[in-house]
Amino acid sequence: MLPGQPNMQQIMEQAQRMQEQLMTAQQELAEAEVTGTAGGGLVVATVAGTGELKALEIDPKVVDPEDTETLADLVVAAVRDANRAVAELTAQKMGPLAGGLGGGLDLGGLGLPGGL
Repeated sequence: MLPGQPNMQQIMEQAQRMQEQLMTAQQELAEAEVTGTAGGGLVVATVAGTGELKALEIDPKVVDPEDTETLADLVVAAVRDANRAVAELTAQKMGPLAGGLGGGLDLGGLGLPGGL
């Protein structure tokens, strides 16, 4: 190996570790559930870390047959709140791994396209 050139074994080992961390983070996200609320907790949406809506709880106090529009708005707001929580959880779990792709992987001057 020439001086100043990356050690391919080290690069491969680091890539393998990052792949394992990524798989672990993806599994944790798939198993996670977060909630979002609206109307002071009158509507609660439970969303999986994958973004799938798992459950929706509606307090009977908010159900008015004459005003289904408000109920619909509360449901949408609760689901949006839950999806925001999923995005935060995803950033928390995946953020350190994405940072490792950008600058943590020392390629000894071999840059990858797109800054990876």
